[in-house]
Amino acid sequence: MAEKELTGKLYDIQGFSVQDGPGVRTTAFLKGCPLHCPWCHSPESQAFYPQLSWLSMRCTGTESCESRCLKACKKGALELGGTRPDALTGNQLQMVHVKRDLCDNCGDCAEVCYPTALYICGEDYTVDRLVKRLLQDKRFYDKSGGGVTISGGEALSQADFVAAVMKELKAAGVHCALDTTGFAPWSEVEKVLPYVDLYLLDLKHMDSKKHQQVTGVPTEIIHENAKKIAAAGGHFQIRIPVIPQFNDDVLNIRATAEFCKNELGDAVDMVQLLPYHNLGVTKYMRISDGPVMEATPPTDEYMNYLKGVMEEYGLYVTIH
Repeated sequence: MAEKELTGKLYDIQGFSVQDGPGVRTTAFLKGCPLHCPWCHSPESQAFYPQLSWLSMRCTGTESCESRCLKACKKGALELGGTRPDALTGNQLQMVHVKRDLCDNCGDCAEVCYPTALYICGEDYTVDRLVKRLLQDKRFYDKSGGGVTISGGEALSQADFVAAVMKELKAAGVHCALDTTGFAPWSEVEKVLPYVDLYLLDLKHMDSKKHQQVTGVPTEIIHENAKKIAAAGGHFQIRIPVIPQFNDDVLNIRATAEFCKNELGDAVDMVQLLPYHNLGVTKYMRISDGPVMEATPPTDEYMNYLKGVMEEYGLYVTIH
Protein backbone atom coordinates (compact mmCIF):
# COMPACT_ATOMS: atom_id res chain seq x y z
CA MET A 1 0.00 0.00 0.00
CA ALA A 2 1.35 3.42 -0.96
CA GLU A 3 2.38 5.69 1.91
CA LYS A 4 -0.14 8.44 2.59
CA GLU A 5 1.08 11.85 1.45
CA LEU A 6 1.94 14.25 4.26
CA THR A 7 -0.58 17.05 4.63
CA GLY A 8 -1.21 19.97 6.95
CA LYS A 9 -4.43 21.74 7.85
CA LEU A 10 -4.47 25.50 7.21
CA TYR A 11 -7.10 28.15 7.71
CA ASP A 12 -5.48 31.11 5.91
CA ILE A 13 -2.51 32.31 3.88
CA GLN A 14 -1.72 36.01 4.12
CA GLY A 15 0.60 37.73 1.67
CA PHE A 16 2.40 41.05 2.10
CA SER A 17 2.61 40.61 5.86
CA VAL A 18 4.95 43.07 7.59
CA GLN A 19 4.20 42.20 11.24
CA ASP A 20 5.39 38.59 11.34
CA GLY A 21 9.15 38.99 11.09
CA PRO A 22 11.59 41.05 9.00
CA GLY A 23 10.76 42.37 5.55
CA VAL A 24 7.76 41.50 3.42
CA ARG A 25 6.52 38.04 4.27
CA THR A 26 3.83 35.52 3.48
CA THR A 27 2.30 33.93 6.56
CA ALA A 28 0.70 30.50 6.50
CA PHE A 29 -1.74 29.92 9.36
CA LEU A 30 -2.17 26.33 10.55
CA LYS A 31 -5.25 25.13 12.42
CA GLY A 32 -5.18 23.68 15.89
CA CYS A 33 -3.83 24.97 19.20
CA PRO A 34 -3.50 23.34 22.64
CA LEU A 35 -4.02 26.74 24.28
CA HIS A 36 -7.43 28.35 24.63
CA CYS A 37 -6.68 32.02 25.21
CA PRO A 38 -9.98 33.89 25.64
CA TRP A 39 -8.57 36.99 23.91
CA CYS A 40 -7.40 35.08 20.82
CA HIS A 41 -7.78 37.31 17.76
CA SER A 42 -8.07 34.24 15.53
CA PRO A 43 -10.47 31.89 17.35
CA GLU A 44 -10.93 29.91 14.15
CA SER A 45 -7.33 28.75 14.66
CA GLN A 46 -7.99 26.85 17.88
CA ALA A 47 -9.89 23.76 16.75
CA PHE A 48 -7.96 20.98 15.01
CA TYR A 49 -10.84 20.25 12.63
CA PRO A 50 -12.58 22.25 9.87
CA GLN A 51 -15.38 24.50 11.10
CA LEU A 52 -18.42 26.07 9.49
CA SER A 53 -18.14 29.85 9.59
CA TRP A 54 -21.02 32.25 9.09
CA LEU A 55 -20.32 35.80 7.88
CA SER A 56 -23.61 37.70 7.87
CA MET A 57 -22.35 40.71 5.91
CA ARG A 58 -21.86 38.47 2.85
CA CYS A 59 -25.35 37.02 2.95
CA THR A 60 -27.67 38.29 0.22
CA GLY A 61 -30.74 36.96 2.03
CA THR A 62 -32.59 33.68 1.82
CA GLU A 63 -35.02 35.04 -0.80
CA SER A 64 -32.26 35.74 -3.31
CA CYS A 65 -30.92 32.18 -3.14
CA GLU A 66 -34.23 30.42 -2.51
CA SER A 67 -32.93 29.20 0.86
CA ARG A 68 -30.45 26.83 -0.76
CA CYS A 69 -28.44 26.50 2.43
CA LEU A 70 -31.45 25.49 4.54
CA LYS A 71 -32.44 22.89 1.97
CA ALA A 72 -28.90 21.50 1.75
CA CYS A 73 -28.52 20.93 5.50
CA LYS A 74 -29.48 17.33 6.30
CA LYS A 75 -28.98 17.82 10.04
CA GLY A 76 -31.51 20.60 10.46
CA ALA A 77 -28.70 22.79 11.81
CA LEU A 78 -29.82 25.91 9.92
CA GLU A 79 -32.88 27.98 10.69
CA LEU A 80 -34.21 31.38 9.78
CA GLY A 81 -32.62 33.99 12.01
CA GLY A 82 -32.73 37.77 12.18
CA THR A 83 -32.63 40.38 9.45
CA ARG A 84 -30.23 43.08 8.33
CA PRO A 85 -30.67 45.98 5.91
CA ASP A 86 -29.32 45.62 2.40
CA ALA A 87 -26.50 48.15 1.90
CA LEU A 88 -27.77 49.11 -1.57
CA THR A 89 -31.56 49.06 -1.28
CA GLY A 90 -32.18 49.35 2.44
CA ASN A 91 -34.57 46.40 2.26
CA GLN A 92 -34.49 43.92 5.12
CA LEU A 93 -32.69 40.69 4.21
CA GLN A 94 -33.72 37.48 5.97
CA MET A 95 -30.68 35.81 7.53
CA VAL A 96 -30.04 32.28 8.70
CA HIS A 97 -28.80 31.07 12.07
CA VAL A 98 -26.49 28.11 12.66
CA LYS A 99 -27.59 25.81 15.47
CA ARG A 100 -24.15 24.82 16.66
CA ASP A 101 -25.37 21.90 18.75
CA LEU A 102 -26.64 20.21 15.58
CA CYS A 103 -23.99 21.29 13.05
CA ASP A 104 -21.35 18.66 12.25
CA ASN A 105 -19.30 20.96 9.96
CA CYS A 106 -20.04 18.78 6.92
CA GLY A 107 -19.99 21.79 4.60
CA ASP A 108 -23.06 20.88 2.50
CA CYS A 109 -24.54 24.33 3.08
CA ALA A 110 -21.27 26.06 2.20
CA GLU A 111 -21.16 24.27 -1.16
CA VAL A 112 -24.41 25.92 -2.27
CA CYS A 113 -23.76 29.36 -0.71
CA TYR A 114 -22.58 31.33 -3.72
CA PRO A 115 -21.80 34.58 -1.81
CA THR A 116 -19.72 32.45 0.64
CA ALA A 117 -21.52 33.76 3.69
CA LEU A 118 -21.28 30.16 4.87
CA TYR A 119 -17.83 28.67 4.37
CA ILE A 120 -15.62 25.95 5.81
CA CYS A 121 -12.60 27.22 7.70
CA GLY A 122 -9.81 24.68 7.42
CA GLU A 123 -8.29 23.06 4.35
CA ASP A 124 -5.72 20.32 3.83
CA TYR A 125 -2.56 21.19 1.89
CA THR A 126 0.17 18.87 0.69
CA VAL A 127 3.76 19.99 1.21
CA ASP A 128 4.25 20.58 -2.52
CA ARG A 129 1.07 22.60 -2.86
CA LEU A 130 1.91 24.92 0.04
CA VAL A 131 5.54 25.36 -0.96
CA LYS A 132 4.49 26.23 -4.51
CA ARG A 133 2.09 28.87 -3.18
CA LEU A 134 4.66 30.37 -0.81
CA LEU A 135 7.36 30.56 -3.47
CA GLN A 136 5.08 32.64 -5.69
CA ASP A 137 6.04 35.62 -3.51
CA LYS A 138 9.77 34.94 -3.44
CA ARG A 139 10.66 38.07 -5.42
CA PHE A 140 9.16 40.16 -2.62
CA TYR A 141 11.15 38.25 0.01
CA ASP A 142 14.36 38.76 -1.94
CA LYS A 143 13.78 42.50 -2.46
CA SER A 144 12.80 43.25 1.14
CA GLY A 145 14.83 40.81 3.20
CA GLY A 146 11.61 39.01 4.07
CA GLY A 147 10.48 35.42 3.87
CA VAL A 148 7.85 33.00 5.08
CA THR A 149 6.32 32.76 8.54
CA ILE A 150 4.52 29.61 9.63
CA SER A 151 1.95 30.51 12.26
CA GLY A 152 -1.13 29.05 13.91
CA GLY A 153 -2.94 28.03 15.92
CA GLU A 154 0.16 26.28 17.18
CA ALA A 155 2.27 25.25 14.22
CA LEU A 156 4.29 22.80 16.32
CA SER A 157 1.15 20.70 16.62
CA GLN A 158 1.83 19.82 12.97
CA ALA A 159 5.62 19.68 13.30
CA ASP A 160 6.24 17.00 10.66
CA PHE A 161 4.40 19.05 8.06
CA VAL A 162 6.09 22.30 9.10
CA ALA A 163 9.55 20.72 8.98
CA ALA A 164 8.91 19.32 5.50
CA VAL A 165 7.66 22.69 4.20
CA MET A 166 10.54 24.64 5.74
CA LYS A 167 13.11 22.18 4.40
CA GLU A 168 11.91 22.91 0.86
CA LEU A 169 11.81 26.66 1.51
CA LYS A 170 15.33 26.72 2.93
CA ALA A 171 16.56 24.81 -0.12
CA ALA A 172 15.08 27.63 -2.22
CA GLY A 173 16.89 30.27 -0.15
CA VAL A 174 13.88 31.54 1.79
CA HIS A 175 14.13 32.98 5.33
CA CYS A 176 11.84 30.98 7.64
CA ALA A 177 10.18 32.19 10.84
CA LEU A 178 8.02 30.18 13.22
CA ASP A 179 5.27 31.90 15.21
CA THR A 180 4.75 29.70 18.25
CA THR A 181 3.45 29.51 21.80
CA GLY A 182 6.37 27.21 22.55
CA PHE A 183 4.03 24.62 24.03
CA ALA A 184 5.05 21.30 22.47
CA PRO A 185 7.26 18.33 23.33
CA TRP A 186 10.92 19.06 22.69
CA SER A 187 10.96 16.16 20.23
CA GLU A 188 8.57 18.18 18.03
CA VAL A 189 10.67 21.34 18.33
CA GLU A 190 13.75 19.38 17.26
CA LYS A 191 12.06 18.49 13.97
CA VAL A 192 11.93 22.15 12.87
CA LEU A 193 15.09 23.35 14.62
CA PRO A 194 17.40 23.00 11.56
CA TYR A 195 15.15 25.16 9.39
CA VAL A 196 13.95 28.04 11.59
CA ASP A 197 15.83 31.33 11.25
CA LEU A 198 13.64 33.22 13.73
CA TYR A 199 11.19 32.21 16.44
CA LEU A 200 8.29 34.56 17.15
CA LEU A 201 7.67 33.32 20.69
CA ASP A 202 4.63 34.29 22.75
CA LEU A 203 5.22 34.85 26.45
CA LYS A 204 1.79 35.39 27.95
CA HIS A 205 2.47 35.17 31.70
CA MET A 206 5.43 34.12 33.82
CA ASP A 207 3.35 32.57 36.62
CA SER A 208 2.61 28.99 35.60
CA LYS A 209 -0.48 28.60 37.77
CA LYS A 210 -2.15 31.73 36.44
CA HIS A 211 -1.08 30.86 32.88
CA GLN A 212 -2.74 27.46 33.18
CA GLN A 213 -5.90 28.86 34.75
CA VAL A 214 -6.47 31.17 31.79
CA THR A 215 -4.89 29.45 28.76
CA GLY A 216 -5.26 25.82 29.83
CA VAL A 217 -1.55 24.93 29.87
CA PRO A 218 1.39 25.59 32.26
CA THR A 219 4.54 27.52 31.38
CA GLU A 220 7.31 25.08 32.30
CA ILE A 221 7.47 23.41 28.87
CA ILE A 222 7.36 26.77 27.13
CA HIS A 223 10.23 28.21 29.16
CA GLU A 224 12.38 25.09 28.92
CA ASN A 225 11.90 24.94 25.15
CA ALA A 226 12.88 28.60 24.85
CA LYS A 227 16.09 28.03 26.81
CA LYS A 228 16.97 24.97 24.72
CA ILE A 229 16.36 26.86 21.48
CA ALA A 230 18.60 29.68 22.71
CA ALA A 231 21.31 27.19 23.66
CA ALA A 232 21.07 25.69 20.17
CA GLY A 233 21.75 29.10 18.59
CA GLY A 234 18.18 30.11 17.82
CA HIS A 235 16.98 33.72 17.74
CA PHE A 236 13.78 35.17 19.15
CA GLN A 237 11.36 37.94 18.52
CA ILE A 238 9.47 37.79 21.82
CA ARG A 239 5.78 38.69 21.66
CA ILE A 240 3.83 39.71 24.74
CA PRO A 241 0.07 40.21 24.30
CA VAL A 242 -0.78 42.82 26.93
CA ILE A 243 -4.12 41.66 28.34
CA PRO A 244 -5.95 43.79 30.94
CA GLN A 245 -6.30 42.11 34.33
CA PHE A 246 -4.23 39.13 33.23
CA ASN A 247 -0.60 40.00 32.52
CA ASP A 248 -0.44 43.79 32.31
CA ASP A 249 0.86 44.37 35.83
CA VAL A 250 4.39 45.69 36.23
CA LEU A 251 5.54 42.70 38.32
CA ASN A 252 4.76 40.30 35.48
CA ILE A 253 6.32 42.59 32.88
CA ARG A 254 9.50 42.79 34.96
CA ALA A 255 9.53 39.01 35.43
CA THR A 256 9.20 38.57 31.67
CA ALA A 257 12.03 41.02 31.03
CA GLU A 258 14.24 39.20 33.55
CA PHE A 259 13.54 35.86 31.84
CA CYS A 260 14.43 37.31 28.45
CA LYS A 261 17.60 38.95 29.72
CA ASN A 262 18.87 36.31 32.13
CA GLU A 263 17.69 33.05 30.54
CA LEU A 264 17.68 33.82 26.82
CA GLY A 265 20.28 36.60 26.66
CA ASP A 266 21.61 37.49 23.22
CA ALA A 267 19.13 35.11 21.58
CA VAL A 268 16.45 37.81 21.99
CA ASP A 269 16.62 40.18 19.01
CA MET A 270 13.60 42.22 20.07
CA VAL A 271 10.50 42.26 22.23
CA GLN A 272 7.10 43.22 20.85
CA LEU A 273 4.38 44.47 23.17
CA LEU A 274 1.00 43.74 21.60
CA PRO A 275 -1.84 45.72 23.21
CA TYR A 276 -5.11 43.83 23.53
CA HIS A 277 -7.71 44.66 20.91
CA ASN A 278 -11.25 43.39 20.41
CA LEU A 279 -11.01 42.70 16.68
CA GLY A 280 -11.43 38.98 17.35
CA VAL A 281 -14.90 39.42 18.84
CA THR A 282 -16.69 39.29 15.50
CA LYS A 283 -14.67 36.21 14.53
CA TYR A 284 -15.97 34.33 17.57
CA MET A 285 -19.49 35.13 16.43
CA ARG A 286 -18.76 33.49 13.07
CA ILE A 287 -18.00 30.09 14.58
CA SER A 288 -19.78 30.02 17.94
CA ASP A 289 -22.72 31.23 19.98
CA GLY A 290 -20.69 31.08 23.17
CA PRO A 291 -19.51 33.93 25.42
CA VAL A 292 -16.84 36.29 24.13
CA MET A 293 -14.19 38.13 26.11
CA GLU A 294 -14.33 41.89 25.83
CA ALA A 295 -12.05 44.26 27.71
CA THR A 296 -10.88 47.86 27.48
CA PRO A 297 -7.61 48.03 25.53
CA PRO A 298 -4.64 49.53 27.40
CA THR A 299 -3.94 53.20 26.72
CA ASP A 300 -0.99 54.38 24.65
CA GLU A 301 0.44 56.00 27.77
CA TYR A 302 0.38 52.74 29.71
CA MET A 303 1.87 50.78 26.82
CA ASN A 304 4.74 53.26 26.60
CA TYR A 305 5.23 52.95 30.36
CA LEU A 306 5.54 49.16 30.08
CA LYS A 307 7.91 49.62 27.16
CA GLY A 308 10.11 51.78 29.34
CA VAL A 309 10.07 49.18 32.10
CA MET A 310 11.37 46.49 29.76
CA GLU A 311 13.95 48.80 28.23
CA GLU A 312 15.49 49.17 31.70
CA TYR A 313 16.79 45.65 31.18
CA GLY A 314 18.64 46.58 28.00
CA LEU A 315 16.05 44.99 25.69
CA TYR A 316 15.03 46.40 22.32
CA VAL A 317 11.27 46.87 22.70
CA THR A 318 8.57 47.92 20.22
CA ILE A 319 4.78 48.34 20.45
CA HIS A 320 2.56 46.92 17.71
